[in-house]
Amino acid sequence: MLKKFLPLSIQKYLLMSKRQRMHEIRLTIWYMPFIYICLSLFMVAITLYLDLYLEVSQYTFDLLSMDASVTRILVSTLIGGILTLSAFTLNSLLVVLTMFSGQFSPRMLLDFISDKQTQHALGIFNGSFVYVLLLFLFIGSSKKEMFVAAPLMTIGLAFLSALTFIFFINHASTWMQVHNITYNMKQVSEVMINQTLKKDLETHRTADHGDFMEEEKRNIIHVTSRKSGYIQLVDFQGMIRRAHEENFVLQLHYKVGDFVLAGNELMSLWGPETDYISTGSFLSFIEMGHKETEIQDLQMGIHKLAEVAIKSLGNDDPKTASNTIHQMADLMLTVEDQLSFSPYLIDHQKRIRVILQSEPFDYYLYRGFGYIRHYAKDNHLIITEIVRALALLAESIQPSKHNDLWEFACNTIDHIEREVIYELDKSFLLQEVHKLARLTQNLEEYEKIETKFYPAANENT
Repeated sequence: MLKKFLPLSIQKYLLMSKRQRMHEIRLTIWYMPFIYICLSLFMVAITLYLDLYLEVSQYTFDLLSMDASVTRILVSTLIGGILTLSAFTLNSLLVVLTMFSGQFSPRMLLDFISDKQTQHALGIFNGSFVYVLLLFLFIGSSKKEMFVAAPLMTIGLAFLSALTFIFFINHASTWMQVHNITYNMKQVSEVMINQTLKKDLETHRTADHGDFMEEEKRNIIHVTSRKSGYIQLVDFQGMIRRAHEENFVLQLHYKVGDFVLAGNELMSLWGPETDYISTGSFLSFIEMGHKETEIQDLQMGIHKLAEVAIKSLGNDDPKTASNTIHQMADLMLTVEDQLSFSPYLIDHQKRIRVILQSEPFDYYLYRGFGYIRHYAKDNHLIITEIVRALALLAESIQPSKHNDLWEFACNTIDHIEREVIYELDKSFLLQEVHKLARLTQNLEEYEKIETKFYPAANENT
């Protein structure tokens, strides 16, 4: 009943799962300042207790004491000073966010807002302002003549706010540098792979098809979505546990991050005894919303990196695009090393219980580099950089993925207009292609590609 009287902005958090709620709260700009404001209330109480009740001025040096009138002037002056610093910081924050939105990607706004250093800086400013404001309210009507804790704490917070202001300006100017932006975005995706996907999926994956009761598909049950939205979070462990308890196999028809309409078939399940299974309860394993989230969606992290490269190409900034391609290659290396790409999830008895949509390595390869090469078009420098990144990947990953890298590179080169490419661009491109061909054992195929670029020379030979 209490939920009905709460604002809609708060009700939405109550409707989320605990995991989703914590993720969304950390992305808000008020989360950390709220904690600092609560801390400032506690500090006000301690300060007033020391000065008004314990009267610590009797037990300290006169040098540390300050009479009431000077204390009031000091606190009232710092109210305006701290508020000015806070306003200037917020203004700088808005300028930075506006620039990021237009120049790089609107999805980067959440990255800057959710950055811990940004939130701590805003929290210190807001907490300090609330502290001096409440302190002035209480000491303004006090008849006590000498204060110690109030002026010392106020001066200390003023110094802290000044240092925080310098720190925040340095942090914002450092954070917005392109190499730091792309590196941080890659780090977010790698943390999600290591801490989320490995826990939710990799501990249950198996490469063995095994027995998934295919003969029982005559009893198949289809579960449709009740509302439209993006699939934000899936409780894979809950699905596996429920499938084990009731002895059935569940197949998902969409991936995390996909948009689903009401009435679309989300999943199907089958088993020897499915007549008494309540299908509505399975919808609770899937959390849907109006936007994509990065909790389990690796594609979103890949798309954010790709968007930076695409925007930089539109702004005639090839260096940023090259840097993004390098970070994308490093992310692909992590994807190949940490994920097994099998769609089968097993229970503790090694029986298949959940079947996912297939996401092989070339799927992630396309999602990362495919979007960039599409917008690069005839930018031969960027195409060469993509092939170079593929060659670097081929040198580090398992040979089983070499064919995917070679096929992607060949498909990329096939769309180059050879009549308009400069001679040096052609030479550097073929140099990287040759390196990739050597690493992937495709030197014969490379000769065919070289023939297409230099048909006259090969005919003479």
